Amino acid sequence: MQFQVFSELEYEASFPSTMILNIHAQRNPSQEIVEEKLTLLPELQSEEIVVGENRFLRVQTGELKNFTIVYEATVDVEYELLSAKQIDPLPISEFSPEVIPYLFPSRYCQSDRLSRLAWDLFGNIKRPYDTVMAITDWIYDNVEYMPGTTNSQTSAYDTVTQRTGVCRDFAHLGIALCRALNIPARYFTGYAYQLDPPDFHALFEAFIGGSWIIFDATRLSSPNGLVKIGNGRDAAEAAVSSIFGRVEGKSMTVRCELVPGQDYKPMNRRQLGHKGVSLETVEQA
Repeated sequence: MQFQVFSELEYEASFPSTMILNIHAQRNPSQEIVEEKLTLLPELQSEEIVVGENRFLRVQTGELKNFTIVYEATVDVEYELLSAKQIDPLPISEFSPEVIPYLFPSRYCQSDRLSRLAWDLFGNIKRPYDTVMAITDWIYDNVEYMPGTTNSQTSAYDTVTQRTGVCRDFAHLGIALCRALNIPARYFTGYAYQLDPPDFHALFEAFIGGSWIIFDATRLSSPNGLVKIGNGRDAAEAAVSSIFGRVEGKSMTVRCELVPGQDYKPMNRRQLGHKGVSLETVEQA
C-alpha cells in the first residue's frame, strides 16, 4: 500500500536555538521510501541523525526569526496480518535484548504504579493478544478523547486518574498497562490515513509472539493505514519536535493520502479481534 505524506511546520524563534524534529518516515524492512523531499524556508543549517530506525532532523535556527519546514514523501508500506489464534505467547527468557527495555517503567508510562489496576482488570485473560485488545477496549470505554485537557507533562498515571486525554495519552496508558502485565510495549508516532482532523498520530505497539503488533485505543486510525515515523519507550524519545532554546510553533499542516489507483479498506474492531497487524517482525536469537 502506497501513501503520500506531507507535513508543514511554521516556527518563530526568539534567539538562536536548536531543534530536533521527528517527521521523516522510517526506512525499515516493511516501509520503503519511494521518494521524499525536505524543504527549509529560508535555508537553514540542518542534518539528519539516525538513531535505531528513527530519522531525526537537527536544525540550527541561527539568527532567523521565522522559518518553515516542509517534508513530503511517497511511502510503500507492507503490513503483515497475523491470526490472533496463532500468536503464541513468548516467555521473557526468550526475548531478544532490544525488546527488554520496553518491559520497564518510563517517564510517561509508570507501569509500576499501575500494576494492581492492570492485574485486577486483565490478569485473568490467558492470551496476550486478547489481553492487549481488552486494554485498548477499556481505555476507549473509560477515557474520554478531549483535546486541550492534557499537556506535555501528562503521564499514564494522570490519564487513568483524570479519564481524559488525546492520542498521546491513550498510547501512554496502553503502554503502561501492557508493561505492568509483563508485555513489552512501545510508543509509535506516524502519519495516519483518514485521521480526522489530520495530524501526527500516536498509538502503541505490543510485542506478542515475536512481533510488534499495532494497537490504537482511540480507534481514530486503522493499523493498516499508517506510515511509521518513530518508536520510543514513550513520547520523550519520539516527540515530533524537541526544542533547545526558545522557538514557538505558529502553524502545522499534516496530510496522509492514498496514492491513486489502490483499493483500501480500514480494519474495524471486529476484524482486529481476529487478526493483528504488524509493521515489523523481530527474529529471536
